Amino acid sequence: MSEAIDRRARKKALTRSLIRETAQRLFAEHGFEAVTIADIASAADVAVQTVFNHFPTKEDLFFDGHTPWVEGAAESVRSRAPGTGPLDALHAHLVDRVAGHVRHLADPEGRTFDATLEASPALRARERELHHEATARLGDALYEVWTTEGGAPAVPEDVRTAASVTAAVWLAAVRTLIVQHRRLLTGPAGALPGSDEEGVSLARSVADQVFSGLGSAMSRPTADGLRPTG
Repeated sequence: MSEAIDRRARKKALTRSLIRETAQRLFAEHGFEAVTIADIASAADVAVQTVFNHFPTKEDLFFDGHTPWVEGAAESVRSRAPGTGPLDALHAHLVDRVAGHVRHLADPEGRTFDATLEASPALRARERELHHEATARLGDALYEVWTTEGGAPAVPEDVRTAASVTAAVWLAAVRTLIVQHRRLLTGPAGALPGSDEEGVSLARSVADQVFSGLGSAMSRPTADGLRPTG
């Protein structure tokens, strides 16, 4: 019985992988909007319903395997090294994410992925939904840390609000940097300035300055002269 269950699980995983790889190849070749679920099913030699059994929407097919960032910021706060503040861990994670995205754009497959995303209103809308999900998860992580360990900003006084606002501001900043890089790619120049490694280094430097500024703003004295400890 166990072997039969294992075989079914392996077959299901292989089918899912085949559908995802087929869909993402078709999206890269023809554009997201031009490819239908029927096209994907035909190319993968499966039924249309089989595609839907694995992926409820075409957008899920496109993003599958490409969204570790949705949980990444929250995880950086929860799994930070002993003695590292939550915002210090978040700062380091987000700088790495921005630099990693620029490195991703140096790869032809990465450039195709981002160009396909930028060209599709449906995909941009789905990306915004994923961004909101990431923001909510980060807000929850900061709230958990600040309520159990202390260190929340003094303003606003409510810890839940402080966590939600912090998550929204920091992830809005990283999203702005990433979308800016993507639009440089898909603009008239068709590339980021400088060599690949120069681009990564510049992106890392700019991101570091942005998040240093956000961290400094949160540590400024409040009106009563007390400094928050977050």
